[in-house]
Amino acid sequence: MQLTGRQMPFGPSRRHTNPWRVLVYLVLIMAGVIFTRMVESQRVQRPFVPTPTPTRVVLSYVEEAQTYFSVGDLESTIEAYRKALEVDPENARLYAEMARVQTYSSELRTNSTERQARMAEARASIDRGTELTPDDSMVQAVRSLVYDWSAFAIDDAEVRLSFLTEAETAAVYAKQLDPANVLADAYYAEVLVDQRKWAQAMDVAEQTVEAAESRNDISDLMRLDIYRVYAVVLENNGYYYGAIDAYLKALEYAPSLTFLYLNLGTNYRQLKLENPEYLEMALDSFARAAQINEQLGIEDPVPYLAIGKTYMQEGEFFAAALNISKALQFDSTDPDIYGRLGLVYFKARNYESSLDVLQCAVQGCDAEVNRSVLCEALYGCDPEDPEALQYGEEITGLILDSNSVVYYYTYASALAYYGMCDEAEVLFRDLNSVYPNDAIVQAIIAENRAICSDAEVAGDETAAGVVEPTESAVPAETEILTPTATPSP
Repeated sequence: MQLTGRQMPFGPSRRHTNPWRVLVYLVLIMAGVIFTRMVESQRVQRPFVPTPTPTRVVLSYVEEAQTYFSVGDLESTIEAYRKALEVDPENARLYAEMARVQTYSSELRTNSTERQARMAEARASIDRGTELTPDDSMVQAVRSLVYDWSAFAIDDAEVRLSFLTEAETAAVYAKQLDPANVLADAYYAEVLVDQRKWAQAMDVAEQTVEAAESRNDISDLMRLDIYRVYAVVLENNGYYYGAIDAYLKALEYAPSLTFLYLNLGTNYRQLKLENPEYLEMALDSFARAAQINEQLGIEDPVPYLAIGKTYMQEGEFFAAALNISKALQFDSTDPDIYGRLGLVYFKARNYESSLDVLQCAVQGCDAEVNRSVLCEALYGCDPEDPEALQYGEEITGLILDSNSVVYYYTYASALAYYGMCDEAEVLFRDLNSVYPNDAIVQAIIAENRAICSDAEVAGDETAAGVVEPTESAVPAETEILTPTATPSP
């Protein structure tokens, strides 16, 4: 006990009560009661309880997209960008990045209808990005890419010219906004190629590569496109060795981008006559694309179609049919795959089998015909067997355009060979209406009409199989470089 010398108080102390403090306490008690009742009635969420679906920041979706892109999964990349845009729908750069990947993914579509649909999605994305930020140099650069590739996803010459003009305008404007934007230079070089300004395209592409190599602020994604475009320019000028080197350089920055392997393989295939080893290198490139897809669990028919085309050009029809059948296993509804398989059968002189397969490609076919094709090409089954009824569905034929014309005139040749001249004549009229000035198409029509006329004169008993289609009826498939990209795999 501490002694202080003070007297100890024995009576109660007198403390005065503060009425304002009491009022505050009463208010807090009433607020607590009201809040508790609101929580119990679920009018207010309990504090510190996690939300059912936690909100992710945009950056996490962007990082997810970049991860998918680095391993070559373009569809998942696009989906990640879509999710990012749900969180930040006013971000023009996100629309541009998604549009660029959508454009790349069009290379993995097997027919023109699917390519046009994907490029329409890309245009919608970049149009929205441009609407949000029209004066962003990078957005304008990607707009140039999207409209350039769109130009050659369609056969309409007027629309193609319109898209090319839009692509050129966007590339020039991107450079005005930012003279240091080398990606805009690269895309401008690609536009020049598609305008058939070969020398100017080469100058711009070379200058772009030199600028990129002298700078340290260029991202890997930008270098990818700079060297990819350089490869496109080189191959369209016939410099396949240089194009191969440029594609290999691009693959250093995107080692899992399968369409680069497909383009690389196509360039190797161009050189096979100079050195047979390049044929194996082409097949290895296509196989590498297939391997990447297999590792990712992606069922992409395009690498197998490229392998099949390569074997077909070498006259190895059995190997070609095996690989195209593998592609058909991945997508048994794509009429383009049926067309490619029909070409293999026809070139292998298996005209009978080619009829049904080419019908599915050109005119479409019902489930019964499709089941017969699948049983022969894939499953080794009897179409009449009840267990085979699980196979087959209605297939819609391809429109007649530059991608499908070879299927049309090959099918017409097979029909003429079997004396089915009325059916063949329908196709001849379609071909005439779309390609009246094409020398190859007109020669095929004339020759097959002559076959039908000879069969009619000789009598029905000689209509089928007496006059075999000649080599000129279906010309050997050649690699013809078309603007924008390498020949189709």
